Amino acid sequence: MSRWPWWVQVSGLYIAARLVSACIFMAAALHQGVNPWFPAKPDYWNFINIWDARWYAEALQHGYPALLPTSAEGIVQENAWAFYPLFPMLGRVLSGLTGTGPAWSLTVIALVAGLGAVLVAYRIFRHRAGHRTALWGVVFLAAFPVAPVLQVPYAESLNLLLLGGALLLVMERRYLWAMPVALLMCLSRPTGVPLAATMGLLFLYRLWQRVTAQRKTVQGETVPGIHSNAQLWSLAGLTAASGIGALLWPAIAWASTGDPGAYTKTETAWRGDDLVPFKPWFDTGVMLFGPTLGVLAPFVLVAAFTLLMMSRPVVALGTELRLWCCCYMGYLLVFLHPQTSTFRMLLPLFPLALSAALVSRSRAYRGTVVVMFVLLQIVWIVWLWAWAPLPGGGDYPP
Repeated sequence: MSRWPWWVQVSGLYIAARLVSACIFMAAALHQGVNPWFPAKPDYWNFINIWDARWYAEALQHGYPALLPTSAEGIVQENAWAFYPLFPMLGRVLSGLTGTGPAWSLTVIALVAGLGAVLVAYRIFRHRAGHRTALWGVVFLAAFPVAPVLQVPYAESLNLLLLGGALLLVMERRYLWAMPVALLMCLSRPTGVPLAATMGLLFLYRLWQRVTAQRKTVQGETVPGIHSNAQLWSLAGLTAASGIGALLWPAIAWASTGDPGAYTKTETAWRGDDLVPFKPWFDTGVMLFGPTLGVLAPFVLVAAFTLLMMSRPVVALGTELRLWCCCYMGYLLVFLHPQTSTFRMLLPLFPLALSAALVSRSRAYRGTVVVMFVLLQIVWIVWLWAWAPLPGGGDYPP
């Protein structure tokens, strides 16, 4: 494969990884019992079109409700407003052009977007590593334990493609081109807030570099690579565009339903509690580790992630990618309700796949990581994707 063009190599690795995941899905489907969606032992296509895939299909076919569904107590119930519109919109266009159903069109979009995401990821990785290491980073990304979500009708692959595109353009300082990509990304999944925070902090950092460089220039020193005024203004514009994009979908939900909290009320309907920043992490910590260790657990997590961000393989990612990872993790700590779906929500931290490849050039190490990831794919699919009723009803979501 080494003589093939880079995009052929990356595409081949992605397709191979998705075939492995498809085999795991099909094997798990053979053991799928009675469930809320279809008879036992479904085929592959039925098996991957469950969980949130049904909500995206609902948004594709029927749009979003003008009135929020509520219980007898007036509490907002689960509905399609929690699912961002770009993915089902593209599915509706493809279904209209091909005459196929939502399951097929959304699956095709997810697969193709996943391919585009790994191609963009390779381009990002090449800015920080050689060809071979960048390829290993792609392998780690494609084989990640939750990477099977890239081939099911979820918006993760589309969001990953747009996020990667925005980060690539930012690394290449093409901030104006990144604006429409960032706006589209904000309509695919709720990743606009951490992107806006990343761009804002990056703007302040580049501005500080510019001021420092001007002082050194007065002293007769030359500082290469400093942003021009035009680049700084463009980065400020990208920050503003990302901030607007982050608020766009909640604003649309408000305008459509007349309820200013339509999006947040819908999003928290799955939690059963109101949105209180940070609190769910402490609640989950207490539930898992007890009243003492549970309170300390979030602080230990933050400390461990801080050490990770300071490690040599992560520092090698550069300012833009490290800032994104820090802001996204901060966003999860503030707003996320930690549960089994948290594993899937770690996928936007994809730059760390390159860091994992930079840890060692040993084939034994890299091969072991891939094998471990594939084994954990089996755990993720069998434990979380396959449905099995819990004693109290329902099941853990993937």
